[in-house]
Amino acid sequence: MGAITTTTTTQVVEAPKMSSVPDVKTMRDAIPAKCFERSLVRSMSYVVRDLIAVSALCYSGVLLSRLDAPWVVTVPLWALYSFVQGCFFTGLWILAHECGHDSFSPYLNVNATVGWFLHSMLMVPFFSWKFSHSRHHRYANHMEKDTVFVPCRKEELEAKLEKKPGLGQKLMDHTAADTPIVSLGALIFHQVFGWPAYVLLNAGAGVNSLIKSNRKESHKWKQSHLDPTAHTFTDAEQPFVLLSNIGLIAVMTSLYFASKSLGVGTTFLLYGLPYLWMNHWIVAITYLHHTHPDAQHYEAENWTYAKGALSTVDREFGFIGRHIFHGIIEYHVVHHIFPRIPFYHCEEATWAIAPMLGDKYIEQRTNFFADLWTAFTECKFVEEGTGATKGGLVWGKSKKTQ
Repeated sequence: MGAITTTTTTQVVEAPKMSSVPDVKTMRDAIPAKCFERSLVRSMSYVVRDLIAVSALCYSGVLLSRLDAPWVVTVPLWALYSFVQGCFFTGLWILAHECGHDSFSPYLNVNATVGWFLHSMLMVPFFSWKFSHSRHHRYANHMEKDTVFVPCRKEELEAKLEKKPGLGQKLMDHTAADTPIVSLGALIFHQVFGWPAYVLLNAGAGVNSLIKSNRKESHKWKQSHLDPTAHTFTDAEQPFVLLSNIGLIAVMTSLYFASKSLGVGTTFLLYGLPYLWMNHWIVAITYLHHTHPDAQHYEAENWTYAKGALSTVDREFGFIGRHIFHGIIEYHVVHHIFPRIPFYHCEEATWAIAPMLGDKYIEQRTNFFADLWTAFTECKFVEEGTGATKGGLVWGKSKKTQ
């Protein structure tokens, strides 16, 4: 990528080709100091705004549940409600994510309290997620220690395919050129169950991402984000994992009483469908941040913090991405390098460092859903790079599409 452009802003940055990765201090010095300033009032204003939107939508959903109208009217309205509410659920998830990085405010106790409240409300174990997510940032794109979407090496995928004949092999080797319907089914499965699999089983994490053991030696249930004694956490982190679970229990109890009052079906429509949309968005956003033909992964001997952080991707999701998802899709690269920059300063920080990054800055400002399909069906495994990519692992396609 010789030129860095964005189709949704008037800003155009002509970036030079460059082969070396700038060090973190050089990048930090290029960013205005104000970008590192965290405002509790400003951050909290977004929380209040999103909570008001969620409350208003929930009230409208209750009214809709009492509407005496044919299904041809109510079904589209519920579909619209679930989509919009799911977007605002995701926005609150992202604000809790800010709390997890302490970019929400300078006050750590405030960050912990707000993050715990918001994530618990969305059935996310806040502290458990925070601990594993911090290790994801610390070891981004490290083939052994990263905790999120660590890909298979070519030889590993081939070995798995040999053990999964028939339908099992097709599900693992889904490609757009082969069986689109199987690919679509696998993508839906990925989007619906990706987040629960991560929370319950630590799915997608590297073999050496655990604190207390190797993943191959640890039973999958001892990697759960819900188990305070899991090998995922240190002894000092265990009480906070328990506190995360208390938050989940409190919300599940509230949902139980809501179902007794409103009915199970109405409660599912009010909360369950938007929750599924939120799961979809979180998985899709995270997956596309780390899956792109130019986004390399690294073996332990070649990995550095800067190289790993810069192997992330800025994408585009229009109005929803910038104003409801708080720019997490559009300006994620700089967040990976400096996670304490508040989201409302990430755009300015991005364009401050983009010129020095040159072709090391990865962005794709095309259709988000098309990008998801392309990445899912084409980025199948990683293999040793050659030439300009030597020293890293680059994405390869299934042998059926080559």
